[in-house]
Amino acid sequence: MTPVPTMVLAAMFAAPSTPMSEPLTRYVQAREAEFNEIPAERKAQLTPLADYIRAQVTAARPVKLTFICTHNSRRSHLSQVWARTAANHYGIANVETYSGGTEATAFNPRAVAALRRAGFEIPELLEAGNPKYEVKWHSAAEPMVCFSKRFDQSPNPASGFAAVMTCTQADRACPIVAGADARISIPYEDPKAFDNTPDEARKYDERTAQIARELLYVFSQVAK
Repeated sequence: MTPVPTMVLAAMFAAPSTPMSEPLTRYVQAREAEFNEIPAERKAQLTPLADYIRAQVTAARPVKLTFICTHNSRRSHLSQVWARTAANHYGIANVETYSGGTEATAFNPRAVAALRRAGFEIPELLEAGNPKYEVKWHSAAEPMVCFSKRFDQSPNPASGFAAVMTCTQADRACPIVAGADARISIPYEDPKAFDNTPDEARKYDERTAQIARELLYVFSQVAK
């Protein structure tokens, strides 16, 4: 197989990024400075995701990532938002991120609050039940519309995507994800365990920072 020239690869990967807000830019830079805190075994667990993204980009195919956890309320949403933000930050083109659960509940307001503290702009919503949130990394940016849904429910893709499992329970419940051309497991601990405790905000911030750090690391490897 003939190697793809470096200059051609660079052109295939490059996409103009849209600017982030100053608070979010500082947050991202702080997480990038922590890449050396990711254990070697965790980096090995993240490698298949970077490899999948790189392969899709090299083949000039859209990169579709569906992050899956049980209730699509916390970890899968955080991953969806941070993966799209990381792709923009590193200028990786044609990346679409989605999230879903084995059942639908609601995007947990504690996770929404953690993203706001990180620097995202998310307007307050008055909808009850399962509201739709518009998440932006800058006031002028196109919003990411986030709400809880099953992993196989629209607008999630039905084929040609990677199913990225963000919790062990969903990993066990979905040994096969129909339509996925890759299935990758990168489980995270659920901050739900700290709901309504004095440590609630701190633990949600810790999980948000971990997911941000690791997905920024993944896309930094693709952009090399």
